[in-house]
Amino acid sequence: MEIHKAGSMHRRITNRLEENAQVQRTIAKDKTHEIEEMVNLILTAYRSGGKVILFGNGGSAADAQHLAGELVGKFKLERQALPAIALTTNTSILTALSNDYGYETVFGRQVEALATAKDVIVGLSTSGNSPNVIEAIKIAKARGAKTIGLTGGNGGRLAEIADLVLVVPSDNTPQIQEMHITIGHIVCELVESELAGTD
Repeated sequence: MEIHKAGSMHRRITNRLEENAQVQRTIAKDKTHEIEEMVNLILTAYRSGGKVILFGNGGSAADAQHLAGELVGKFKLERQALPAIALTTNTSILTALSNDYGYETVFGRQVEALATAKDVIVGLSTSGNSPNVIEAIKIAKARGAKTIGLTGGNGGRLAEIADLVLVVPSDNTPQIQEMHITIGHIVCELVESELAGTD
């Protein structure tokens, strides 16, 4: 019985890794242009004195915070800190806005307060339909900021409104989140190396 379970678990692990590898191969084949465009939008923002603002819900909130940390701290290279803000970290703001205006406003109200036309706004939503992410992207566009959506499936409403949308070709939420962080790491590495003048 234990041997049977071990064999079944081994197959499940292998299948999961192979599924992720297939999605990565598809992204490498079909999405490199969008990743390059994301890098260029962020480079333009930084070179013009702008910043990157990121947000999402649940696991996407954690991904937004992770990527903001890589930009402010470092990815691989010692260099000047880069301005990046995750809108999911201030619990007083999040709870005040949720209580006073409703949860759909928690990112949009912060974008209204912080975003300028020099900035890049990155909304993460695995479905592309998170109302608070959609609202914030709309407000960012109205303020003249460049907007990027990281999503999955068919892209949802986010694909219709963001300036640049990178859709992970999967309907599996954990897999979409894993690809978002992989893409984010690639972006951080390229932004960092370009600004540091290394190849």
